[in-house]
Amino acid sequence: MEKLTIIKVGGKIVEEEDSQKQLLADFKNIKGNKLLVHGGGRSATKLAERLGIETKMVNGRRITDKDMLDVVTMVYGGLVNKNIVAGLQALGVNALGLTGADMNLIRSEKRPVKDIDYGYVGDVKEVNTEFLSTLILQGIVPIIAPLTHDKQGNILNTNADTIAGETAKALAKVFDVSLVFCFEKKGVLMDENDDESVIKELSKNDFERLVAEKVIQGGMIPKLENSFDAIAAGVKEVIITQASEIGKASGTRVQ
Repeated sequence: MEKLTIIKVGGKIVEEEDSQKQLLADFKNIKGNKLLVHGGGRSATKLAERLGIETKMVNGRRITDKDMLDVVTMVYGGLVNKNIVAGLQALGVNALGLTGADMNLIRSEKRPVKDIDYGYVGDVKEVNTEFLSTLILQGIVPIIAPLTHDKQGNILNTNADTIAGETAKALAKVFDVSLVFCFEKKGVLMDENDDESVIKELSKNDFERLVAEKVIQGGMIPKLENSFDAIAAGVKEVIITQASEIGKASGTRVQ
């Protein structure tokens, strides 16, 4: 099987000129097949403010009403996505910007209302493995915005971590996949106040023990649960690290 590296980067990294420039240079240097999934939340919040649209968040997740859906579609699928694509083309990387609606790439269903109505938010149901793998094997580098569609004509705002995980699981049928989640810390930490206390390798048993001991908590728990789901579905490895460490032997390796 050919290797494939999937990089997921948060909005902050791709929204600021200096950090984006460094990210794209590091991404270019990844050898072999690659794919990038990006966020863009801060840019969406800024544009919404300028348009007089209120941003509502619950537990770090955006409530996406019709007006906010217009904003995130413009920002994620347009502004952020195409800036990344243009930046990579300047570096000689033949990138193609995509949303989940393009060529039926990622189909999702609108999240059902339980305690909270998230609005136009999608839960991924299907990834078009054949289409994506065909592009990648032709030397094209997909750049995926965090938007999906429901095949009923509706775009849906979708968590970028979820898109990266579901894409990795789908492509593990075709490639030897490494999934890299980039965030603000150097990896999963034994002590959240000590940036150097990175856990180098993390098994499922270690994870469950550290959650019970409250060493791992908060937003890191779902990120790691997604990581172990990916491993169980055939993804070779999941790495959690800083964007500045892409391509280096650092961060936390989930196995």
